[in-house]
Amino acid sequence: MIYSLSTFAWVHTILSLVGLVSGFVVLIGLFGSKKLGSWTALYLASTVATSVTGFGFPFDRFQDSHWVGVLSLVVLAAAILARYVFRFAGAWRWIYALGVVLSLYFLVFVGIAQLFKKVPALAAMAPTLSEPPFAITQLAVTAIFVVLAIAAAIKFRP
Repeated sequence: MIYSLSTFAWVHTILSLVGLVSGFVVLIGLFGSKKLGSWTALYLASTVATSVTGFGFPFDRFQDSHWVGVLSLVVLAAAILARYVFRFAGAWRWIYALGVVLSLYFLVFVGIAQLFKKVPALAAMAPTLSEPPFAITQLAVTAIFVVLAIAAAIKFRP
């Protein structure tokens, strides 16, 4: 299964993993009101690249994953503006914090969907991604990220 990935898919997957790891580092930094310049740049760049490369896979119709990519790019654009143009001034502080958490949530959301598609044990539990195990997992992750987003918006004060 994993060896059949194309070079493009490998690049996309590695970008996603870099985004996930650096995103959690940046998220932890938000709770300590740390800007984490290099980690933030790595997170934002790899997550933008992940979203953009997601459109490079062949498709015959616009799918849910494409909508997640569009939403992610919009959220990332707001976070980038908040960080690098408006430098956290006023409402841009919490827009940045929410943008970081929401874009990380999108990565996790898609990652879970991919796990349910690719890992045989998970695929057997939710072959169409509409079964309760998948829905419950995504609902739990969504609840966790709602709490993280609220906490980040409150605690991040650079």
